[in-house]
Amino acid sequence: MAHEKTDFAATIETDQAEWLTEQTAEFGLPDDSKALRILIDFAMEELDAQLIFASENSRCRHCG
Repeated sequence: MAHEKTDFAATIETDQAEWLTEQTAEFGLPDDSKALRILIDFAMEELDAQLIFASENSRCRHCG
């Protein structure tokens, strides 16, 4: 079932993009966009936003 999709631009670290591409290939997904939608849906349905975005968890591991 197709749903309305919206183009969304984001800047991510190179290793994050590489990991996403690896997961796309490993799980036979059509593209990285699908992998990202799966991650977002999982976070929305299964995880607590307060936990994800708490100050101790929201720091970028690349920011040093």
